[in-house]
Amino acid sequence: MIAVLKVDTHPDYPPEEGCYIRGNDRSPVAVLIILRWEQDKVPPEIEKLVRVGAESGAALSGTLQTENIGLEKVICNVVSNPNIRYLVMGGPESEGHLTGEAVKALFENGVDAKQRIIGTESPHPFLYNISLEMIERFRSQLTLVDLQFQQDPDLVRRAVWSCYQEDPVEFLGQELYDIGAYPEPPLSGTITWKILQPYWEPEDEKQREAKRNAEALMEKIRQKGSQKGHPGG
Repeated sequence: MIAVLKVDTHPDYPPEEGCYIRGNDRSPVAVLIILRWEQDKVPPEIEKLVRVGAESGAALSGTLQTENIGLEKVICNVVSNPNIRYLVMGGPESEGHLTGEAVKALFENGVDAKQRIIGTESPHPFLYNISLEMIERFRSQLTLVDLQFQQDPDLVRRAVWSCYQEDPVEFLGQELYDIGAYPEPPLSGTITWKILQPYWEPEDEKQREAKRNAEALMEKIRQKGSQKGHPGG
């Protein structure tokens, strides 16, 4: 039997705070539940999905609401742990953000020169505040296991279990097993709050409005973080 390669995380792992539970650092899987409610109004069934992810052995299990700042936090945390090779995504859609669609588009299409996620109708899918290297590492390090809209804790549990197996198993049309750590050192980085990019100037009023909304969103999140000490995604 060949031992599956596991490596140490970056010393700062996980670098970004947020709404997640930290589990087994050597786990091959993280669980991400899309959120469309305020944090104080999250229904019990969504909280259960997060708990099931952690209890089943995920390295990280938490929620994501926004297609920009929140997703950047997820990327920062994942690429600092090369052992994570799968992202199990569940929950509903965040109607105002289309966050689940943005995540799937990121895996499928990547970003353009302005670091905008390609192929999504999400209103503000810009990953300004992290490096392109981190974005591309996220895409190459992980395989997406899409359980969005299913809302079944047992499916989350089975997905995490499948990612742990030594031999490939079939799960909803995918072949899953623990393929070992990504063969590159962990990346370290945090959000740098570079909302104003010199190469992104609005071309029309619609883009100007989108830029204003993005700036307002980041300011709101900064203020919330300074008040509570742990900004969420």
